[in-house]
Amino acid sequence: MQEIVDAHIHVWRQADLPWLSGPMVPRIFGPYDPLRRDYPIEEYIADARSAGIEAAVYVQPNWPLERSVEEVEWVDSLAREHGWPQAIVGSADMFAPGAGEVFERQRAASPLIRGARLQLHWHERASFRYAAAPDRMKDPVFRASVGALAELGWLFELQVFPAQAADAAALAAEFHEVTFVLVHALMLESGAGEDVARWREGLELLAAQPNVVAKLSGQGTFVHRVDEALISLVANTALELFGPSRCMFGSNFPIESLWTTLPELVQAWRRVLASLDASTRAEVLSETARRVYSIRSRGRSA
Repeated sequence: MQEIVDAHIHVWRQADLPWLSGPMVPRIFGPYDPLRRDYPIEEYIADARSAGIEAAVYVQPNWPLERSVEEVEWVDSLAREHGWPQAIVGSADMFAPGAGEVFERQRAASPLIRGARLQLHWHERASFRYAAAPDRMKDPVFRASVGALAELGWLFELQVFPAQAADAAALAAEFHEVTFVLVHALMLESGAGEDVARWREGLELLAAQPNVVAKLSGQGTFVHRVDEALISLVANTALELFGPSRCMFGSNFPIESLWTTLPELVQAWRRVLASLDASTRAEVLSETARRVYSIRSRGRSA
């Protein structure tokens, strides 16, 4: 069986996440009562091993930004105890001066830290929206924070909608030394013709920037199911535009546990990729993520 690296997972303590602990907030992925509990690393490891996953990247699930150093410290303690995850993506308030100092403290807290995510996606539909405005990437303080990532050699997890692709491509072009990981492969909302056309146009803009990598995670986000036709559309289009060395699988667990299990999700991806050559499958399922997140083979962190 092909080795798999999960490039996008969360583990959490419910008490640390206001959006899980407080009143229900409308989210893209629908009602989420089953997620309003701890999802500990032990449970994820059991899920992952049953699916054939051998390494994973923790991506921040929106702790309060003022606790972003504490978050990295906590995840690093899990890694030291359990050997998982093998890489960490944290966060910081990149719209406030001082993000670079936070990054330095995170680097001191863990050798597994690889970069930052701050969700920038904006949509006319409020429940699909995270950022305060669609053009936040143009903010000079934010851009200075991206510059701080560049100085550290860190990546940025870029989460935007197709309508924001032009701004995102301009950002990637300006900070060409930063690797931008395109979360959920630009967030295709549906397989409808108009949605696909807008999405593909945005992907083309981003694929033209050699420092942008497509993470093929979260394909159940809008449809709330495992849809192999949609997965195939996203995977094949991304592979056409980015090439296999710039495409990677990510589970987005436990979010996708709202409609599937991790083994079922992985098997769906195996079926979709089965017709591709072994080298392409290896890049998508393992090698791209290992390279981008500096993960050594067989689960040993860099």
